[in-house]
Amino acid sequence: MASAARGRSKAKRNDAGSRTSPLRDRRAKPRTSVDLVRSGKRWTAADLYRRFGAIPLDRIRFDPPPGFAVEDDVVRINDHEDRLCELVDGVLVEKAVGYHESFLSFRIAYLIQRYLDANPIGYATGEGGLLRLFQGMVRIPDAMFVSWDRLPGRRPLGPEAPPIPDIAPDLAIEILSKSNTRKEMDDKLRDYFKAGVRLVWYVDPRKKTVKAYTNANHFETFGIDQTLTGGEVLPGLEIPLASLFAADAPGDRLPKS
Repeated sequence: MASAARGRSKAKRNDAGSRTSPLRDRRAKPRTSVDLVRSGKRWTAADLYRRFGAIPLDRIRFDPPPGFAVEDDVVRINDHEDRLCELVDGVLVEKAVGYHESFLSFRIAYLIQRYLDANPIGYATGEGGLLRLFQGMVRIPDAMFVSWDRLPGRRPLGPEAPPIPDIAPDLAIEILSKSNTRKEMDDKLRDYFKAGVRLVWYVDPRKKTVKAYTNANHFETFGIDQTLTGGEVLPGLEIPLASLFAADAPGDRLPKS
């Protein structure tokens, strides 16, 4: 009863003794894992909702508890469970990857690599590449391009490289899944550009569109009858989206070598 009474309270006092409205509290910025650890609280379902939106809870790992995960947990799960988890504010979030999403990421990485064979300005990868964008933030693009200028010695990372390197790709590509929330993807977009990514593609298999972001607030949408370009990051790259989204397309509809 006491808890319910507190919930019906029209206002409450903050640490400084001033009064704030419940509406302002609900619109406050999501608490970080540092806030929650310092307050001695574990993340609740409400905390997760504020941070990620209505994300399916089966994509959240609860061992270790949300708010307490570290990079070693990301590596352990990747090595021993063959699952990909991003690390966001101490929370392990499983990547939402299905068969068709995997097909598209592989196809896009292949087309970029074919471009790079003729224009050796960097290298491309498919899904599975762990990246430390900044402290406490590990992201896993579905595909990416990294220019030689961003790599030590202008060489690809070898087997001796750390499992989670400090790299911000020039281009990060995300294949949208049904379980991705708007807030999750908006936050990821800001993370990429905060880390120095120059271009982000959000590929939507259901709408058959690609949104090409040059910053977190500006994008161009390419439809199925259009040709996606690499802009200033991959000048001259062209990907006809009709062929990309036609998974069962005959060979003569695929881009010519």
